[in-house]
Amino acid sequence: MKTVTLTIDGKKITARAGEKLLWAALENDIYIPNLCAIQDRPEPHASCRLCFVEIDGVKEPVTACTTEVAEGMVVNTRGEKSLPLARAGFELLMASHALDCAHCPANGACELQKIARHLKASLKTKRLRLLLRELPVDDSNPLFTYDPNKCVLCGRCVWVCRQDVKSGIFGFAHRGFDRVLTTFDDEPIGSERCLDCSKCVEVCPTGALSFKNEKKPSGNKA
Repeated sequence: MKTVTLTIDGKKITARAGEKLLWAALENDIYIPNLCAIQDRPEPHASCRLCFVEIDGVKEPVTACTTEVAEGMVVNTRGEKSLPLARAGFELLMASHALDCAHCPANGACELQKIARHLKASLKTKRLRLLLRELPVDDSNPLFTYDPNKCVLCGRCVWVCRQDVKSGIFGFAHRGFDRVLTTFDDEPIGSERCLDCSKCVEVCPTGALSFKNEKKPSGNKA
């Protein structure tokens, strides 16, 4: 297997040729904010716009989830151009997020909190008007609850349900601000089609999908 050597934030690492920069960094304990990235997915979704980095010799910042590593590549994850882009994307996300950390089952294990700390950004939007959708919570499943107001539409639950469980309960409907996670025919998650495996909860990066026994989601990547 061919490998390449590159430098990220001053740290020299070795990665598999053709590997995406995001995974090469994460596998070497170099954190780059991300929500929608799924390592096994052939084509990156690249929707959260949080993994911007700068590469020597490249004029504009690039998304780490779509960029392949290259021999001799020099990467800066906290550059003067890339950080403002990531912070702007995070602020847009939080402008429509129901922030209630104190009562959220994901508090302390939430990817949004980790991203905020890394970017030195506030969870509360200051420049943008808060737009909350106030959607109903789905409490129909005996094991877990789905709160769409805490969902960041990352697609991890959709992927794991389709690829690992082969059930395909979840999908997306509508576009833009109206985009939501939904089920076939908009049935409650607790319908008989759900296998109650709870893998969707395990990959959820926020408190959108949470166990009723108050077990905190792990935030693991799908």
